[in-house]
Amino acid sequence: MQYSIVYSSRTGNTRRLAQSLLEVLPAEGCLYQGPVGEQALAAERIYIGFWTDKGTCDGDTAEFLAGLTHQQVFLFGTAGFGGSPAYLESILNRVRELLPPGVRYLGGFMCQGEMPSAVRKRYEAMEDSPRRSAMLENFDRAVGHPDGEDINRLWAAVRAAE
Repeated sequence: MQYSIVYSSRTGNTRRLAQSLLEVLPAEGCLYQGPVGEQALAAERIYIGFWTDKGTCDGDTAEFLAGLTHQQVFLFGTAGFGGSPAYLESILNRVRELLPPGVRYLGGFMCQGEMPSAVRKRYEAMEDSPRRSAMLENFDRAVGHPDGEDINRLWAAVRAAE
């Protein structure tokens, strides 16, 4: 079966996950691997990676999803706030709702992604409060993600969707 791996990645986190899929999927079936693009639509199965923007996927990914017609889809993404599995699942569910009728959802995966240092500086400039402390703690937990454990969990989710 031919497949494509597409992604939108602002900081490189989602790109890292997308590139790791080439290690677990059969190389001979890869029709396209790269940034969101129309050429990926020719594949029967598409692995679609996104970064989280305001609780859902970024605009480029949303636009790509709207162009799907009949494909099988596996969604994966990264979010700066990843401390809660329920929050990550809610993002995945919101993105899944964007799939057009006729598209078959195979499964999905979400993990925390490292944020740019400018985000930490913005948090540090906030008035001292429990919210500020929580945001700084989350930022520090996100450093280095996605990591090897995140990638292994992605691979397990992809294998389970086969």
